[in-house]
Amino acid sequence: MATLSQWVAGSRPRTLPASLVPVVVGTGVAAGEGGAVWWRALLAAFVALVLQIGVNYSNDYSDGVRGTDEDRVGPLRLVGSKAAPPKQVLAAALGSFLAAAVAGLVLAAVTTWWLLLVGALAILAAWFYTGGSTPYGYRALGEVSVFVFFGLVAVVGTVYVQVEALPWVAWAAAVPIGLLACGLLVANNLRDIPTDRESGKRTLAVLLGDPWTRILYAACTALPFMFVLALAAPRPWVLITLLAAPLTLPPTQKVLGGATGADLVPVLGETGRLQIAYGVLLAVGLAL
Repeated sequence: MATLSQWVAGSRPRTLPASLVPVVVGTGVAAGEGGAVWWRALLAAFVALVLQIGVNYSNDYSDGVRGTDEDRVGPLRLVGSKAAPPKQVLAAALGSFLAAAVAGLVLAAVTTWWLLLVGALAILAAWFYTGGSTPYGYRALGEVSVFVFFGLVAVVGTVYVQVEALPWVAWAAAVPIGLLACGLLVANNLRDIPTDRESGKRTLAVLLGDPWTRILYAACTALPFMFVLALAAPRPWVLITLLAAPLTLPPTQKVLGGATGADLVPVLGETGRLQIAYGVLLAVGLAL
């Protein structure tokens, strides 16, 4: 039986900012539009958080039963390390998806039932990332899914459930948030290139190779600040987001400096802190 601390580690806490930051930014947009509804924002945050936890447990289960996690460096894999039986990890994933679905149903009931379709697509995308017979995460499409669901869908969806409209600034803010979420996945997959290649998991990092994956990571963390400059003309307060720029230096130096294996593990936490700082500052700037 896995301990509580092992279950927490298996949820991969360092990846969780990727789920909450879009909600914070979307709420900042809603506040700037004069329509923030805090209970809806909190419910959206719950949906995003438990959906991310479900994704992590689902990946743990699917990769574990395939045997691709047995020799992997990085956070604890419950199934791969045999800390928990596969059925328990699967149950944790499905329970998380169910909790997200119930909370999402409430949001749909007070806004539009079309949100049910969006939620269903998000859950299917979460499961088939590594689940099923042809997981798209094994076919270099992980970053596309992360950009869409942890960028566009999460930010724009959070705005919609509060203001029931789709202002242009929601889409503009969603792009850099999606890029930062992609940066987290790129760093993770960079670390796992050797084991993923050996196990036949063809991530984008495996296809690009080590040098280009490092450049891709640097682009994912640098380009969001270019979007800040572009947004500054209509929304000058967003320039406060530039205060987060120094946080790009530690992880980017490690990645471009050639860090491998366990030396890349801290990059996940540093990228998460960058996401949080960027997201909070951008949200404040958009709200003002």
